[in-house]
Amino acid sequence: MKDTKKISYNIIFGFAAEALTILLGFVIPRLTLKSFGSEINGLVNSVSQIYSYVALLEAGIGTATLQALYKTVANKDKHATNRILAATDKQYKRTGIFYILAIAIFSIVYPLVVKTTIPTMTVVLIIILNGAGSVINYSFTAKYFLLLQAQGKNYIQTALYMATNMLKNISRIVLLMLGFDIISVQAIPMCMTIVQAIYMLWYVRKHLKWVDISVEPDFKSISQSKNVFVHKIGELVFNNTDNIVLSIFCGLKVVSVYSMYTMLYSMILTVLGTVSSSLSFKLGQTFHKNKERFMLFYDCYEIYYTAFVFALYTVAHHFILPFIALYTEGITDIEYIDKALPWLFIAIYMLSTGRSAPGLAISISGNFKSTQWRSILESVINIVVSIVCVYFFGIYGVLFGTIAALFYRTNDMIIFANKRVLHRSPLITYKRWLINVATFFLIAFISSFIKLDLTSYFKIILWCVPYTIITLLLFFGIASLAEPKIAKFAIDLILEKFLKRNKKELS
Repeated sequence: MKDTKKISYNIIFGFAAEALTILLGFVIPRLTLKSFGSEINGLVNSVSQIYSYVALLEAGIGTATLQALYKTVANKDKHATNRILAATDKQYKRTGIFYILAIAIFSIVYPLVVKTTIPTMTVVLIIILNGAGSVINYSFTAKYFLLLQAQGKNYIQTALYMATNMLKNISRIVLLMLGFDIISVQAIPMCMTIVQAIYMLWYVRKHLKWVDISVEPDFKSISQSKNVFVHKIGELVFNNTDNIVLSIFCGLKVVSVYSMYTMLYSMILTVLGTVSSSLSFKLGQTFHKNKERFMLFYDCYEIYYTAFVFALYTVAHHFILPFIALYTEGITDIEYIDKALPWLFIAIYMLSTGRSAPGLAISISGNFKSTQWRSILESVINIVVSIVCVYFFGIYGVLFGTIAALFYRTNDMIIFANKRVLHRSPLITYKRWLINVATFFLIAFISSFIKLDLTSYFKIILWCVPYTIITLLLFFGIASLAEPKIAKFAIDLILEKFLKRNKKELS
């Protein structure tokens, strides 16, 4: 299959999956809040975030494997690919064993640390059910998902997730509406993970018959996993420190407030991740085959992906408070509306996702070891600032910590990627950021004078659609005017593919 078609399938299936997940995903937290209250909702979110830390046991195996596979897949070397998969399989199975031990320790320690009125056995069962799916994934299917991603076939994995997510969310909604307990509701995701594993093993046997993990493992090819591990720590810290600090110092109800804001922003983050992962295989393979063409693709990616990031978060910034007001209507155990929080969250998500392009350049080039101390420093900044500030500013304090860490690391990644990987001035990227930041504030300023009736979900959707279209056109239009050479390359690339397709159809 041609790369263009793979990218199209990846994006189409990815957006379809996210639209379905978002639609159903909005219902479950609301039903959880109504059925069990903010404390249970905070517990579920807190446990999920802590498991992101437990995922450190994966030790960067996935990222190291993916970068190694880009080269062997690009060169169509199946034997080398099998050796990488064999090494990854052994590493993942070892991870699965450690993960089981981590679940056991977590289920014992967490109920003793967190102050809650929830029965201890309920807390323990929620912890076990949330962790069991990862054990299944590491033991049986994770390596195959990485192969599909390296081949640019994310759409296969996405279609599987879309089907199982639909079943998972519908099942959970039905159980919540019928009044089942939280344990029954939390058991559904683990069941869907088992379904995914069975299908994936069947798919490999049916369509990837050449795959053989019994060959001699090539551990050297994924040796950078130890360096990736350090980067994973930094990545997880700014994603999850907030929840843990809040659950210890402020209580689970405050975690519930935090999770309400991150819910919408995280859904956008997942959409952006779908686009990024749909294109990353092309950048990864091109880097190993044609550096000059890689630079053109990279500039296209940086310009338009960054504009896409800022555009979507601009829309979210305008609509999040009216949405949360409707979503939490009738929930009185804690106040959810806070006009300052959207500004802090928008800074976090723009900094973390806007740096995707330089992060991808560092990852593709394999510069994990030389940048690992920078990830450690990011983690230290986040933890220290968050713990100090939470005493004085509460929920604002942990957000200050995350912003401080991201501000340092994002600038560091921009400078490193441009100087050490792309061999050019970082001012090129800073110029692109400045244009997007200015566009965001311009739209936010104009929007402050436009009063919209956002008193129902229907009205929010009704206004959100044209607002999103106009915002995207403004960001992409301004980005194109600022970079006419890259804009021309992008247009020529699209026209070239379009004309080739029409010519093929006519013949």
